[in-house]
Order: sequence, then C-alpha cells, then structure tokens
Amino acid sequence: MRHYKNRPEVHAGSMADIAFLLLIFFLITTKIPNEKGVMRGLPQKCPPNVECNIDLNERNVLRLLVNEKGELFLNDDTIEMNNLKNELKMFIDNNGDKTCTYCNGDSIITSSDNPKVAAISLSTHRKAPYATFIEVQDEITKAYYDLRMVYAEAVLQKKTTELSEEDIEKIKKAYPFVLSEAEIID
Repeated sequence: MRHYKNRPEVHAGSMADIAFLLLIFFLITTKIPNEKGVMRGLPQKCPPNVECNIDLNERNVLRLLVNEKGELFLNDDTIEMNNLKNELKMFIDNNGDKTCTYCNGDSIITSSDNPKVAAISLSTHRKAPYATFIEVQDEITKAYYDLRMVYAEAVLQKKTTELSEEDIEKIKKAYPFVLSEAEIID
C-alpha cells in the first residue's frame, strides 16, 4: 500500500470561520425598516419660576375620541374621517375673541378664541385599531400644516421653499400645535 506524502488537501476549518464572519457582517450591516409609528416630540420640562399649568376655557378644547370599534367622535358627535381636517381647521382658525389679525375663521361662539389658545384633546380606547389612531394623527397634522402654509403665504408672503428658520418659528407661534393625548380606561 502506497502512502502519498504530497497529496493535496482542503482545509475546511478556516471555511467555517469565514462563513461565521460573513454572517456576523451581514447581520450588523443590514437595516430592518421600522416605519410604523408617529413622530412626536415630548413636551419640554417647565422652566423654574414659570407657570406651566394654564387653565383653558372649555370652548378652546376640541375633544376627539376614538372608541374600540375605530369610530371617531368630535365633541360627542360622530364624524367621518374625511371631514375631520376641515372641522379641525375651522375650530383652530376661528377667531372667536376677534384678537387674531391673521385668522380666517367665522368667529363661531362654540369654537376656539384664537389659534394660540386652541387645544385638541385626543382620547383613544386601548383596543382601538392602530390604523385609525394613525389616520387621526395624520389629519390633525394636515390641518395644522394647511393653516401654517396659508399663514406663510398670506402674512409672510413666502412659499414654503423660501421660509427661513425665523419664519418657521413665527408660523409655529401663530399656530402652536397643542395636542393632549390620553388613553380611555375601561
């Protein structure tokens, strides 16, 4: 029987190491998309020596409710999702106290005094469909966006692409986004 001393061999030990390193490389560099959710900033902490608890007149609070079936209620009346944005805009831009020089509202007595004191209270049942919750959030954001863009064009006389940081701050002060969210407990 002959033994071959110069017989070629394949070293498989290092192949396993290379495969393991490649696996780790792909696990680390792969991004898993996570695009669900609502981007909201948490309120800032109240500075010392400043009163942050503000009493709101009841007419300045618009109450939205999403029940466990995904039905939407606006101040205890049912409302369709496609009407929500317009109702929000009418409420926010109302100019009930006639102090707002840039508002276009009808000064309805049951709506807000002006955009600076208007607040939206959103209560959502814990079993409400997530898609409905997101849709309500989108409609609220769209309403504020529309009002802010009208302000930019009418008062600042600028298009959205021409706005500076200072202009954006003015717009945010004219139409502050005030949203209170709560969960309905059974």
